[in-house]
Amino acid sequence: MNLYHLRHVDWLDSQLLYHALPRVGKEGLLILAPSSPYVCIGYNQNLAQEVDLAFCRENNIPVFRREVGGGAVFLDGDQLFYQLVLHKDNPLTFGSKVDVYERLLAPVVETYHELGVDVHFRPVNDIITAEGRKIAGTGVAEIADHLILVGNIIADFDYKTMSRVLKVPDEKFRDKVFKVLTENLTTIRKELGYMPGWDAMADPLIKKYEKLLGPFNVSGIPEDVRLEADKLKPHYLDSAWIDQRRRKLSHRDVKIATDVNLVQRVVKAPGGLMKADYELREGVIRDLTLSGDYFCYPADADSQIMALLDGKAIEDVDVLMEDFYRSNQIETPGIEPLDWVKVIRGV
Repeated sequence: MNLYHLRHVDWLDSQLLYHALPRVGKEGLLILAPSSPYVCIGYNQNLAQEVDLAFCRENNIPVFRREVGGGAVFLDGDQLFYQLVLHKDNPLTFGSKVDVYERLLAPVVETYHELGVDVHFRPVNDIITAEGRKIAGTGVAEIADHLILVGNIIADFDYKTMSRVLKVPDEKFRDKVFKVLTENLTTIRKELGYMPGWDAMADPLIKKYEKLLGPFNVSGIPEDVRLEADKLKPHYLDSAWIDQRRRKLSHRDVKIATDVNLVQRVVKAPGGLMKADYELREGVIRDLTLSGDYFCYPADADSQIMALLDGKAIEDVDVLMEDFYRSNQIETPGIEPLDWVKVIRGV
């Protein structure tokens, strides 16, 4: 197995190389980081909905669409990337995606332990601390008969810029994104009180992966991989690729961790525009805010609904709203219980 320990590279190479390796039929492990920051969006995301493009342009932050799913993220040199490319016939790729994740992320979990950070794997693909905070980003894709695992060891993280590059409905929602990010995403610096050097992170990671993958052949980037990356470059920089999948969305759903999302939905009911903002944690509604240009009698009926639903399972909203209207003297002209269900659940 080839090891490409490249340290800091051009930001574009930090993505192009693992896209090129499978296309020339080569397995390998890349250890690297970008020398300058950028935004990376998931394969299925709507760029215009996810990223504040004006802010990125004004601040010279490039945007890249990867062939791996997941969400938009701000990436920089304070994160050590590991990118593993395995042929689909490699026994390490066999089993369910959860099995593959757990198997291939075990060296990362062990590396955090060696650094002094207590973490564990949580299905489907999270590495979290004992307190439940996410401390790594991971993803899997299939490209040209190969399975690709990508992830990062987060030494430090720029929460402010991350919350700024995301497209949000309003500044209040942005403040909420920042708050929930800082509460649910942690770093080695936050956990240990200092930021370890490159070798302190890379050396144990390489040793742990070598136990899983077998002896490494330390190598520079082969010429055919370099040529393939250069060949792919125009495609990945083409606006037709970056801007694709312009689906019209009626809501925003920002994933913070596997079981933590910030949601905003907007519904136009006969009685007016309805908007719901809330945090969804393990299927439970938290910090619900309802607003819009509807009419309620009594005037605080929506406040009663917010109090009713806070801390309740989202799957119970339908029954709770039906019971609320049946048990109380509530009038919301042009708005029925089902409209509240739509703006909160999206169904």
